[in-house]
Amino acid sequence: MDVMDVMDVLVELCSLSGPPGFEEPVAKHVCSLMEPYMDETWIDVMGNAIGVRRCGKEGARKLLFDAHIDEIGLIITGCEEGYLRFAPLGGLDARVASTAGIQVLTDPPHFGVVCALPPHVLKQEDTEKFVKFEDMYIDVGLTQEVAEKAIPLGTPAVPVSSIRHFGSNYVCGKALDDRAGFVAILRSLELLQSEKLEVDLYVMASVQEEVGTRGAAPGVYAIAPDYCVVIDVGHAKTPDSKPTDTLAQLGSGVLIARGPNMNQEFTKTVVELAEKHEIKHMIEVIPTGMSGTNARAIQVSREGVSTALFGIPLKYMHCTHEVASLEDIECTAQLLSETAKSLVAK
Repeated sequence: MDVMDVMDVLVELCSLSGPPGFEEPVAKHVCSLMEPYMDETWIDVMGNAIGVRRCGKEGARKLLFDAHIDEIGLIITGCEEGYLRFAPLGGLDARVASTAGIQVLTDPPHFGVVCALPPHVLKQEDTEKFVKFEDMYIDVGLTQEVAEKAIPLGTPAVPVSSIRHFGSNYVCGKALDDRAGFVAILRSLELLQSEKLEVDLYVMASVQEEVGTRGAAPGVYAIAPDYCVVIDVGHAKTPDSKPTDTLAQLGSGVLIARGPNMNQEFTKTVVELAEKHEIKHMIEVIPTGMSGTNARAIQVSREGVSTALFGIPLKYMHCTHEVASLEDIECTAQLLSETAKSLVAK
């Protein structure tokens, strides 16, 4: 799988809709992508897509790669005169929602736009205010009677955004948080295809991360791994970043997190692997035990899991046009591959 193949997989995966609690289409597709590399794939009761590649050694240790596949979205909560009320699913920013096209996930989907007063009729003081979710509506071009029948309460929706090449080696679009992480895992599976491993390798494409790591917790409990690498995204530097922020530039490589949410010995190992194999990387310091990723749920599962956290630098996180570097995704895949090869049997 070369860079263009990675781009192709990103396009097909990020084009699918899967807000928290409604990830089934993404999970099914993810299973089909994993099947050529795994001995078995399945979807658990929470909706996590899981695969395993067994090494054939009795009592082998288990290594888990995890990336979440849900994306920020919204859910329909009401209908007034044909206009839809909604609430966020995950960390959707009201500033982003107020300018977004919306795909309402009925069958077939309905396209909508968030209602916005034109600047010509706004008072000066109103132009400096952010509109709250409770004051927003989605216009789907339907009457009240038709909308009530076509779009039931509780229907999910996602912002509309296409996935495209951006600049020289970047990708831009929705849901890169964290489908870019899963694509890095998929690429690592391809790199490992002809390698003999001494551990059973599990992959979990987890659900509901954006609403509190709800999929990863039961998923990891069932797998009971000895080691886990969580792959998520990290904030990349932009012109409006605070001067004191220590943020990665796009193209910095894989971010390796340090802090109490990570096992220090395992993290030291992956840093040494990155240095040994000259894989571009940066250290990301996360000073609390709450990294905001699946690592917080996985690390404390059962009697504890030796957990490392990798990040892919991302600009404009939770916006409709996130931006990532294909080079950083490749660096992440390479370090995942070397990590799997480095672990030995008991």
